[in-house]
Amino acid sequence: MSGRRQTPREGTGVWLIGARGSVATTVVAGCAALTAGLHEPTGMVTETAGFAGCALPALESLVFGGHDTAVCPLPKRAEELAFGGVLPHGLPAAVAGELGSADSAIRPGGPLRDEQRDDEELIAAFAEDMTAFQREKGLARTVVVNLASTEPAPSPDDEHLPASSLYAAAALRAGCSYVNFTPSTGLHHPALADLATASGLPYVGRDGKTGQTLLRSVLAPMFLQRALSVRAWSGTNLLGGGDGAALAEPAAAAAKNAGKTRVLTDTLGCRPDGELHIDDVPALGDWKTAWDHVAFDGFLGTRMVLQTIWQGCDSVLAAPLVLDLVRLTAAAHASGLSGPLPDLGFFFKDPDPGASAALSDQWDALLAFANRLRSPG
Repeated sequence: MSGRRQTPREGTGVWLIGARGSVATTVVAGCAALTAGLHEPTGMVTETAGFAGCALPALESLVFGGHDTAVCPLPKRAEELAFGGVLPHGLPAAVAGELGSADSAIRPGGPLRDEQRDDEELIAAFAEDMTAFQREKGLARTVVVNLASTEPAPSPDDEHLPASSLYAAAALRAGCSYVNFTPSTGLHHPALADLATASGLPYVGRDGKTGQTLLRSVLAPMFLQRALSVRAWSGTNLLGGGDGAALAEPAAAAAKNAGKTRVLTDTLGCRPDGELHIDDVPALGDWKTAWDHVAFDGFLGTRMVLQTIWQGCDSVLAAPLVLDLVRLTAAAHASGLSGPLPDLGFFFKDPDPGASAALSDQWDALLAFANRLRSPG
């Protein structure tokens, strides 16, 4: 962990974009809790039997840093999350040293509202922060993970790269593998295609799959395989916190909904009728409720309905997946793999090309990837 003294080239860096947000704080606090033996690794697939012997970096070897425009220190942010019931009571105090150590490695992000630097200057500055982190901590490699708030999809007429793409370009320039856990553009920007190909680095996904879409990726294949005709699939999300505020912006909500809808289109072969709505409910804090209404036809044209309700805490659902992705991507980098990693589509709403939309198929691909890591080459 970040509070543990590392021997040269021992640690694996985890550079978080949005490093003082709810998900990032839960990642750092959660990793410290697991390392100290305070909690079991519930929700972490890399801690299950299928991933034994994959040469994944140990949780205690992970060293945290990152970028953020927010200034609230991680120990204080963790206290706020504990007050809201996201983190267990007493955990922020128990891992205060690790939170403080990670916070000391967080650098100012951008672009700022009155930003004077152009894209190249921002990329160079971000890359230098990442490079300095690796050098100062004596790290073998670093994984950059985008956990920042969802941004609107860029217009073809935009003169500047979106913030997520600036950080993605900086990651590759600094020799770091890259994970995009948000719906934002990141490495999907056409201006970065050549850079991504030439980097020789592994990179993966877009938009972590934590709740409603996870359930859709299980249910949609069921309807298809049972030859049941889906007439309409509608959904509503109620959420608060930073996500709720960010997704109250229609353009950001549209970027988020694209991934949620894709799993239905990819699985069913067409997009069913129905809309998906996201409502900001600040009183919910970091918690969310997702409701789906599926209208389908059965034998003899009999019309039926399936309704589901998912209630959960987004940060707690996301944090173990982030740790899984860091370990798997770092192991891929160490094994000499490069380019997109569709075998990690299990974790994403918008996986890399070549990934199935069905969760069971994605799980099989993930286990096959684990076998590749056990027997590189």
